[in-house]
Amino acid sequence: MSTIAELVLQSNCIFTAAGEAPFAGYVTIAEGKITAVGKGECPAEYKGDATKVYDLGDRTVSPGFSDVHCFFTGYSVGFVGADLAAAKSCTDLVALAKEQEKRTRAGHPVLGHGWNAEVIHPEGTALLDEAFGDRPVVLFAEGRETCWMNQAAQKAYQFTPETCWPESYVRLLPEIIGDRSFSEPEFRKYMQMMNSRGVTSVKEMGFDTFCGFTDVLADLEKAGELSLRVHFMSQPVGEPMNLSYGRAMREKFQGEFVRFSGYNQMTDGSISQLCGDLKKPYLCADTTCAQDINWQLLGDDARAADAEGFRFSLHAQGDAAIGKVLDIYETCKRDENGRMVNRHSITDLEFSDPADLERMGRMGVIAEVYPQIQSIADRAGKLSMIEEKIGMDRGRYYWNRRKMADSGVTLSCGTDLPMLIDDIPESVYCAVGGYFPEGGEPFNPQNMLTVEELLAAWTRGGAYNLGCEADLGTLEPGKKADIAVLSGNLFTVPVQDARALKVDLTLLGGKEVYSVL
Repeated sequence: MSTIAELVLQSNCIFTAAGEAPFAGYVTIAEGKITAVGKGECPAEYKGDATKVYDLGDRTVSPGFSDVHCFFTGYSVGFVGADLAAAKSCTDLVALAKEQEKRTRAGHPVLGHGWNAEVIHPEGTALLDEAFGDRPVVLFAEGRETCWMNQAAQKAYQFTPETCWPESYVRLLPEIIGDRSFSEPEFRKYMQMMNSRGVTSVKEMGFDTFCGFTDVLADLEKAGELSLRVHFMSQPVGEPMNLSYGRAMREKFQGEFVRFSGYNQMTDGSISQLCGDLKKPYLCADTTCAQDINWQLLGDDARAADAEGFRFSLHAQGDAAIGKVLDIYETCKRDENGRMVNRHSITDLEFSDPADLERMGRMGVIAEVYPQIQSIADRAGKLSMIEEKIGMDRGRYYWNRRKMADSGVTLSCGTDLPMLIDDIPESVYCAVGGYFPEGGEPFNPQNMLTVEELLAAWTRGGAYNLGCEADLGTLEPGKKADIAVLSGNLFTVPVQDARALKVDLTLLGGKEVYSVL
């Protein structure tokens, strides 16, 4: 490879994620890879007549970010069918849906999105039943937390407005994701949105067989039109875990941009709803978990996947759930040092027992944390919930990423998108500063990470999670030039002001996929 660079990034803040402090220096790129990283001014030997040089000043140059837990399927629902944002009443919704019906193929449901649930309060199904008869109608509210639907839709898809979340409307998703005229353009927009946030790699959760969306991914990869590296998992929801599907997907996707990553499953639910599985009872109810969890099935599935060389991710929020997941992983293949052979992970880890975090570190179980989670809560409401449900003494173990890092746990970052949308500066505000959106006193500041640790989780930790650490995750010669440039120095800006920073440039394999420079 020639020493002459196609692109040079010169900055006062180069963060390599390889263990050294940020420094003033340069990164050179040629043929899609990093060719040199150094301190000070980029030597003239790397520059030719055609070399493009970005003098970035105090902007942060970082490896590209990896979101290891997101749902394009859930995100896409926010754009399906008619745009209902202008509706002011149920009558308006019906009228807009009737217009959408004219544009919808026979035999398919009438869909819409974006109505304001704070303004419109549908009661019952009568209006929709009268207007559409036996044709299913599902109108998703803004934010997707609820919907308005007729009896035909409830019968066909077996969910209700009170259970309007992706796992419940799994029978509807093939109508949405399976419609390539909708899902492919939306995925292109999705990639652009993620690139604008510096994200270059994702781990997508696809229910069951991903509604056939892998055909879209395969075609986009073949055409060279992917601006994200996509690893996807099968989450059994509508049918049992399908190992044959996993084998087929592992064999099918061997390229640079799309890979099958294994299986994902939920365990417990939210502590606020008494559904987090706890080691000690809730203070407000005589229970340790208000939902039934089939731990035997979860263990059987994890062991079966592990035996086939697949990795497994289990989503756990309460301390008992986290402990039980580790018990399952202890029955999977481990090396002579007791560490996982396959890269199994735990997602969320909202409320944990420090002893289990130490066990995670010893076992080599990967943590998939949500560093922006505080951004969708308010301090008074969250602390009141914790006080009521478990008490503040136990609450000191909420979001304990400090203990994870100190226990040698590999940290990676996810958003559960669309619950959260990637915003790395905001994640610093929350997971380094410990701040809720309104500011004020940090919550559990003893549990926070440093900026370096958090950015390493978004980059090096994410690449390890995806099994791509040989090629991605750090700024080192020979690695692929997946790079994000932030609008300021994330290491010197006060944490309280971190949210003001944005992404100015994103490179994927040395190619600009987003830029405002």
